[in-house]
Amino acid sequence: MAKIVEMQGIMKRFQYVQAVDNGQFDLNEGEIHSLIGENGAGKSTMMKMLYGLYERDAGQIRVNGRDVPEGYNTYDAIDLEIGMVHQEFMLTKEMTVLENIIIGSEPRKRRFLIDRDAAAEKIRHYIETYHMNVQLDKKVSSVSVGEAQRVEIIKALYRGARILILDEPTAVLTPQESEKLFEILSMMKKDGRSIVFISHKLKEVMQISDRVTVMRAGRYIGTVSKNDASIPELAKMMVGREVFCDIKHQSAITSEVVLKVTDLAAPSERELSKLKGISFEVHGGEILGVAGVDGNGQSELASVLAGFTKADGGQITICGTDITNRRPGQVRAAGLTHIPEDRNIHGLNKALDIKYNLAAYEIGDKPYTTGGMIRESAVIENANRRIKKFDIRPANGDVMVASLSGGNAQKVIVARELDLNGKVLLANQPTRGVDIGSVESIRSLISSATDSGAGVLLISADLDEILSLADRIIVLYEGRITGEIINDGNVDEMELGLLMTGGKADE
Repeated sequence: MAKIVEMQGIMKRFQYVQAVDNGQFDLNEGEIHSLIGENGAGKSTMMKMLYGLYERDAGQIRVNGRDVPEGYNTYDAIDLEIGMVHQEFMLTKEMTVLENIIIGSEPRKRRFLIDRDAAAEKIRHYIETYHMNVQLDKKVSSVSVGEAQRVEIIKALYRGARILILDEPTAVLTPQESEKLFEILSMMKKDGRSIVFISHKLKEVMQISDRVTVMRAGRYIGTVSKNDASIPELAKMMVGREVFCDIKHQSAITSEVVLKVTDLAAPSERELSKLKGISFEVHGGEILGVAGVDGNGQSELASVLAGFTKADGGQITICGTDITNRRPGQVRAAGLTHIPEDRNIHGLNKALDIKYNLAAYEIGDKPYTTGGMIRESAVIENANRRIKKFDIRPANGDVMVASLSGGNAQKVIVARELDLNGKVLLANQPTRGVDIGSVESIRSLISSATDSGAGVLLISADLDEILSLADRIIVLYEGRITGEIINDGNVDEMELGLLMTGGKADE
């Protein structure tokens, strides 16, 4: 099989970080080659150099047997028939699908006029060939996430891409949309196109790939055929040790209702994210999962529960205490602990070290403060205990949290919140942006939070996480609950995906 991309000895440094150190990668014609690794492993950086977004510091890139020169950029990449679909879509929402696809490459008639008919005819060829359901006259603001992704793919094909790089393409897709994407990629592969699939979802990697290349800490670890690999083996290559992410929560549900939400309405800047009268309960010892495509009210729900946002209506109680529209401190006093969606905004003070972040919510109370003075010895003792208990690395409370990896920064929050022994843990996207090794640890800790009788509301865009941990699952779509599923270990992911797009489970 002919190699159409070869990358050898690639080096890339950003200020004080060596992002890629002697990286290598190759791509065969007509294959799907996955590039995997933890956050910060260098995989996206490698592909951005192939696409000309970053200039390499050293190394060789060959495309179709020809060396790529220094100063290579995205225009050169497009000329070499390379396209890239980024994790964050590069589309203008107020323009139509057709306008987004052709922008910068518009066919002309009579010199100054755009030949929309010619453009539409060329685009329809790709729509029909790869069975991509998009409507050219719709504004991008009104299309689904899956359709927007298909627009990005067509945009690359329209510019002649035979090599397509997809960066975390299923991060915000429902199971149905992911399956549709895989069908499209399989058809493109049969048509002789070559695809680089960047992902951290190992089940999907095993489903779609021909080969898999693993990077760790900016270095090339190895390339394996899918047929010669397994998920545990790939995880070990990524992390450097055995990893067990399939945590199975053991239920110990009590009759006590620790969190009750009744007819809750909440504002949002986006109409689709407004909460529109939702109701649910969480029992002691229970993990209730909240599933849904990002942007359907999950962030608004968490914000209202934590006291960051005022509700427009409805009631929230914790163990019978009404905390509706109470301030965050009052909500915490009633028994809520919180792993926030964005650890840098609501979870950590990056100007402080580990020990003071671990004591953040107790610092004004005994034994940390007496007579108006902070007792440093008590802060240090608390930090040492929590660092050891929750395996925070490095095990040094004087280290600034700004210098920690994403996984260890998240573990500082998890350690602080779980050790407070609240009645309700609000865990909002607890493993987002966290490496696979820390995912294993954090999921285990969330599962153990129910051992003392606490209830957990787990909001996550990761369906594997929801299915692994939740006892029950509710699905949010456009600010409403579209269904509830008991997680008995046999949940139909396609049924769940249908609820995530506003359908009914029995349709």
